[in-house]
Amino acid sequence: MKSAERVRNTILGKPVDRQPIYGWIFANLSDEITEKWGSVENFEDSYEFDMAHIFGGPHPYNMELINKLKSKNDELTPDLLLKENFFYTNENPDDYKNIISAIKHHKKRDRFCYVQTPGFFESFNDIFGIENQLLYLAMYPDELGELYRQQAQWIIAFADRCIECGADMIHLSDDWGSQKDIMFHPDLWYKLIYPPLKSIVDHVHAKGTMVSLHSDGCIMKIADGLVEAGLDLIHPWQENAGMSYDAYVEKYADKFAILGGVCVQSALGIMQQNKLEDEIRRVFNQLKGKRWICCTSHFVQNHCTVDDLKFAYDLIYKLSRE
Repeated sequence: MKSAERVRNTILGKPVDRQPIYGWIFANLSDEITEKWGSVENFEDSYEFDMAHIFGGPHPYNMELINKLKSKNDELTPDLLLKENFFYTNENPDDYKNIISAIKHHKKRDRFCYVQTPGFFESFNDIFGIENQLLYLAMYPDELGELYRQQAQWIIAFADRCIECGADMIHLSDDWGSQKDIMFHPDLWYKLIYPPLKSIVDHVHAKGTMVSLHSDGCIMKIADGLVEAGLDLIHPWQENAGMSYDAYVEKYADKFAILGGVCVQSALGIMQQNKLEDEIRRVFNQLKGKRWICCTSHFVQNHCTVDDLKFAYDLIYKLSRE
């Protein structure tokens, strides 16, 4: 079985020959990995990664315009932003050259390719700041709802271009959780975020393509909403933020797949290797055979040594094939 089919079957809950593996490894350790393996790509090849996380394409916003608005106003609030046409077009073919190149590279290795796009709350944090946006959820809910709707339309157009480039899945990045709970009331999530999220999922599904979500922290209170929205895969299902694998297996394993299992916050680069081995084996014992792709919970942090990274992936490679 080739990698793309293996990942697709895992997400759909169909039989596979082994557990798929992947890792978010390049952001902080690229130099160290390159020194040992020759390149990040060589590392990915040596461990036969089954997936590829693709970045690129146009930025959603005209930040020059937004910065001018900030300079003219004491506070840039959602109602002021709504008066402006601040979205960039995503129709320029040159903006997708990096996505096309990356997909071509990974498709030669028959990897399942997913392309990241900014979500709603996380994306507008770049404009308002997270503290302000949390306040605006209470002060300007209708205006934020309209901004999120416009963002969804941009994402849908972006997704169409990515699907044309060969993407197997569209990956929404939208952090909603803290270490203990969702950062805002679930009712606000259902009112403001669920509708545009659902519109994206439905559109992409109609194209025959999958949709995944990255959201750090604890989002258990809206997990049922993720099912209702129709998401195919969730990353990371953060166990150390109160989202137990038992809860996933008991309630959601027949609803969507999860990507993760190797925590960069509490295990990889933190534990001694004997403890790290116990931790990785524990997760495999709990999730192997489920709709699970073994991956890091986020980018490997620079406190992780190359020796620890190699130790972890030597073991993951072995366990995925046992």
